[in-house]
Amino acid sequence: MEVQSNSLFSHQSQAASGGKSIPENDAYLKKVVIAAEEKLKEEIAKNFDITKLFNSSKSIRIADVGCSNGSTTVLAVENIIDAIKSKYKSQGLVEDQTPEFEVFFNDLESNDFNTLFTFLPPNREYFAAALPGSFYKPLLPKQSIHIVHSSSSLNWLSEIPKEVRDPNSPAFNKGKIHYVNAHKEVMEAYAAQYDKDWNTFLCARAQDVVVGGLMALSVPAVSDVKLSLDTHTGRNFLILESCLTDMTKLGVISEEQLDSFNLGLYHSSPEELIEIIERNGMFSIESMGKIVDGFNAKAIPVEKRALVLKGGMGGIFKRHFRNDELIDEVFDRFAKKVTDSPLNLQCTDHKMVIFLLLKRKP
Repeated sequence: MEVQSNSLFSHQSQAASGGKSIPENDAYLKKVVIAAEEKLKEEIAKNFDITKLFNSSKSIRIADVGCSNGSTTVLAVENIIDAIKSKYKSQGLVEDQTPEFEVFFNDLESNDFNTLFTFLPPNREYFAAALPGSFYKPLLPKQSIHIVHSSSSLNWLSEIPKEVRDPNSPAFNKGKIHYVNAHKEVMEAYAAQYDKDWNTFLCARAQDVVVGGLMALSVPAVSDVKLSLDTHTGRNFLILESCLTDMTKLGVISEEQLDSFNLGLYHSSPEELIEIIERNGMFSIESMGKIVDGFNAKAIPVEKRALVLKGGMGGIFKRHFRNDELIDEVFDRFAKKVTDSPLNLQCTDHKMVIFLLLKRKP
């Protein structure tokens, strides 16, 4: 996926591409996959129909969409394979009746697949391939995928809402970088784009996935409130915004650069997700529940908080501002604000991660 200014966002790797991942950021992504492991295995054991799904193919195909370039995606697909093999054993099938596995790692063309493949174990029990392209489009021939997995990717928007970037729109987000603490029209524009993106994603997967096939999705969300100053993520965005505002006042960046910069992330509530999926009608919700409830920002040392954020979002800033020194200054200012004001760490976090198990309807 190409990104020009703020015109297009997608996939978790969109944030981090252009810079190396850092251990603290990778640790969060791994935490989500580990949190989902037990639920994922339980739901695959319950919902993966060996007779119907395997009879239609010589191998079982798994696609991890929005895979990025770290080791977490490898852990996730191996959890899925282990779950399927366990189900075969539980039904008394011998080893030579266990199918072969094909795993497709999907992300944008700009993703560092070479780095990703260094994490593949040499003794792996599956065939692996890169699948470059946007997950908002069909990825493989019709009805050829048995299981789709995605973790921490589907809260990235495919593009910044046009109204947010239009000076003549009531939703124009002047002087701000996100819908946190913005006018309600900005929030509504983000919500509408999120709804549109999910519908596009579901329609694309409906073409890829076999009837009865599954999607295991881990989606960052909020409980009963919109992403706000009560969340650590919302607080981080507001501090970043204040850093850019300070730099605008000093003439380091232009007002136009600030006004045209918006972060392409949206956190829905579980109720919003249910409504979107049911309205689309192509997948049934077999299971849904919290796997991570709240995030403890205090677990990250103050001196590393800016580093973690830069590791996750530095690529976005780089593509927009195209100046490495300027980006370093943004995150240096962020670090100083957090260090000088410990109150920035004190907020009740409503953010969580939802696990969804969806099944392709006939």
